[in-house]
Amino acid sequence: MTSINEQLTHEFQDALVKSFGENFKEVDPQVGLARDLRHGDYQANIALPLGKKLSKKPREIAQIIINNLSLDNICETPTIGGPGFINLKLKTSYLETQLKSLYNDQRLGIEKIKNFSKVIVDFSSPNIAKEMHVGHLRSTIIGDCIARTLEFLGYQILRLNHVGDWGTQFGMLITYLKEVYPDALTQPDALEIGDLVDFYKQSKKRFDEDKKFQEAAREAVVKLQSGDAESRKAWQLLCDQSRREFQQIYDRLEVKLTERGESFYNPYLDDVIQSLDAQEILEKDQGAQCVFLEGFTNKSGDPLPLIVQKSDGGYNYATTDLAALRYRIKEDEAKRIIYVTDAGQSNHFAQVFQVAKKANFLPDTIEVTHVPFGLVKGEDGKKLKTRSGETIKLKDLLDEAINYARKDLENRLQSEDRQESEDFINHVAQTVGISAVKYADLSQNRISDYIFSYDKMLALQGNTAPYMLYAYARIQSISREGNIDYENLGENRPIILEDKTEVELGKYLLQVSEIIKEVEKTLLPNRLCDYLYELSKKFNRFYENCPVLKSEEPLKTSRLLLCNLTARTLKLGLSLLGISVLERM
Repeated sequence: MTSINEQLTHEFQDALVKSFGENFKEVDPQVGLARDLRHGDYQANIALPLGKKLSKKPREIAQIIINNLSLDNICETPTIGGPGFINLKLKTSYLETQLKSLYNDQRLGIEKIKNFSKVIVDFSSPNIAKEMHVGHLRSTIIGDCIARTLEFLGYQILRLNHVGDWGTQFGMLITYLKEVYPDALTQPDALEIGDLVDFYKQSKKRFDEDKKFQEAAREAVVKLQSGDAESRKAWQLLCDQSRREFQQIYDRLEVKLTERGESFYNPYLDDVIQSLDAQEILEKDQGAQCVFLEGFTNKSGDPLPLIVQKSDGGYNYATTDLAALRYRIKEDEAKRIIYVTDAGQSNHFAQVFQVAKKANFLPDTIEVTHVPFGLVKGEDGKKLKTRSGETIKLKDLLDEAINYARKDLENRLQSEDRQESEDFINHVAQTVGISAVKYADLSQNRISDYIFSYDKMLALQGNTAPYMLYAYARIQSISREGNIDYENLGENRPIILEDKTEVELGKYLLQVSEIIKEVEKTLLPNRLCDYLYELSKKFNRFYENCPVLKSEEPLKTSRLLLCNLTARTLKLGLSLLGISVLERM
């Protein structure tokens, strides 16, 4: 189903050709939602930039375009506003027809892409031997939403978890555990994950302070990288234990990932160096192999290199990321690669992408995108931490959100004098708690930092998951109260828009495909959150102003159709955010 914006754009393109000739066939008519809804629903701004080109006043150009428009079935007579905006008000009859088409389409009018394309979304990426913390929350949730949205639109998605399972930290940890807890290197789960994390911290302290230990740790890394059987077994045990812990978090968040850690690319690192050397773009700087980059300088203004091989012969993150990029293009045959990491890594990826282009690893036909995000902060405006100054564990954060949701639900049930089963309370608390955490994150512009507050994210009013879930549950309560089967209302029954709030709701429902395509283009999930919040508000205004079950036919069925269409739209939008709906709250 073609969106309203696409239909209007097509008609304006035809009108531009009729008005000014074939040279204007590819000109963007700049059609979009009206900035001021008092003047119309959509507007076209093309007359203003054409003024200089055609040596005419924009309002004169606008009138010429209007004279060649064929919009009688879609809009009222277009009007000209301000310096030359073309304002368009949709006809109610057109809205009713479009809504009915939307209703009868299982995908709500959202077409799949026509050309098959493989996309890799690289997200989450925790480190082995460390617990997932609040810093991993944003990458995991934002990456999952992007993957879900692109998947729904028809892309073949490979969700990759680039875990930190290689490098110096394993040399440190293995060396330290040999001294203090050797069983952890030979037996599965000999330690609790929390104890393993503590040992990691202690090994890092020893590494920083003890030269002898530092040397032993580096030797352990060499043994591990060279395939020593004992070292590999110890490494595998540590990785397996961390993986199981990560999986518990992913299961709770309903996030699916394919793990392909740093170790996977180890066999390809030497080839990266050889390829860079063969193309004569490697330079030696203080014993390290580097690639000097354009646009990157140090504080003194000197060119800043990207180190790809350290002076001791070891590799680093940049080498691994170059190897991963080559593999994803050559072996995975990805056409688009999306990296979801914190904003602090923006320079790193800009450098890696520049080197990849310079080395011809990255053809112009492949799109690579870094999707940066800001910090999660506490209500004091500082980086979110425990009272003792530790980074908050993601497991503890989710537990606390569920506990908050449970207490809120129990208080509400008590005030309403409602009796519900323990299973119901557990299910609602789990769903609302996890959904609130996800939505609070996704509803912010990902580029910005955001303030984490349980009270705000669990509120039944405002731009929160509970508000959206409550709107959906309210629609389901209408079906229970009236003994209505939404699935059998009749495909041929008309949708009738009489009340102003019905018209507003109908117009907004028709924008869903444009919003999802915008998320595809911008990779900004908050655009979808804003849409769902506004949709919920418009539905609640409709519900307050328009009787549904007490209306006479054919208005009753029409309003039930609008209710169901709203519920389906909310359910789809929330599912793309990774949020499950509730039939009752």
